[in-house]
Amino acid sequence: MGKTVFVFSGQGAQYPGMGKSLYESSEAAKRVLDMAEAIRPGTLKQCFEGTAEELSVTINTQPCVFAVDLAAAEAAAEKGIYPDAVAGFSLGEIAALAFAGMLSYEEAFRLVCKRAEWMDEAAKASRGAMAAVMKLPPEKVEAICGEFSQAYPVNYNSPAQTVVAAAEEEIDALCARVKEEKGVAKKLAVSGAFHSPFMAEASRKMEEYLQELTLSEPTVPIIANMTARPYEEDYRILVAGQIKSPVQWQKTVEYLAEDGADRFIEVGVGKTLTGLIKRILPEAEAVNIENKEGLDAIE
Repeated sequence: MGKTVFVFSGQGAQYPGMGKSLYESSEAAKRVLDMAEAIRPGTLKQCFEGTAEELSVTINTQPCVFAVDLAAAEAAAEKGIYPDAVAGFSLGEIAALAFAGMLSYEEAFRLVCKRAEWMDEAAKASRGAMAAVMKLPPEKVEAICGEFSQAYPVNYNSPAQTVVAAAEEEIDALCARVKEEKGVAKKLAVSGAFHSPFMAEASRKMEEYLQELTLSEPTVPIIANMTARPYEEDYRILVAGQIKSPVQWQKTVEYLAEDGADRFIEVGVGKTLTGLIKRILPEAEAVNIENKEGLDAIE
């Protein structure tokens, strides 16, 4: 039997009511969510009762998604399911490193709250936008971005999907170029150009903040968004640097498969990563735990 990996979902997967059935059915999940509520009052109300619009605001999205991600992972562990490695998409990487013991859950939650503030500030300071590009290989997307002054591939999601970030005034022209090349571009409902140079100031603030924290050795391997390799050397650079750097998701999944992983369990909000993994590795098992039903189905 191969290895099992927990993958933690990121910003964009949020929805009203997320985490509620886990809270009501798992003591381990309840402890995580109560911890988040104690540090940031109102988190539970936003998760369980918040509107889609409220949850789409970065300073709300990130703490809520992080809390539900960790709650789902703890619920799985409570049931006796443990990973051989972990990885997270963007925000999910912070949940992954917390689960791997690099920070306490309280430290990681406070870090996520700060991360959300800094990324929101950076987004407001330099107006950027994002679009998902489909039906074109990554190298073609890179070439199209090179035609613009401020356009960057930022999420390498699968062989046929790459997310790009660009200056707000360039995104429509970039989408038009994608169409000319027989691709499909869909603008994303996000508040900034994440994982691009537009986030440099947020990354700087996060690295500065991390100097005050001690990052412990992970208890299980964690694969970094920036390198698609296990965490090594200065962990702070990987944690802070991913805010302004592309998410190498396809390479991350491929690395894990090469290392023997054949079972991927998406813990947290939505099924986005489950879908991407099925496209990258059709032969692998990919399932998700986002509610009681998903938890009950896992063995």
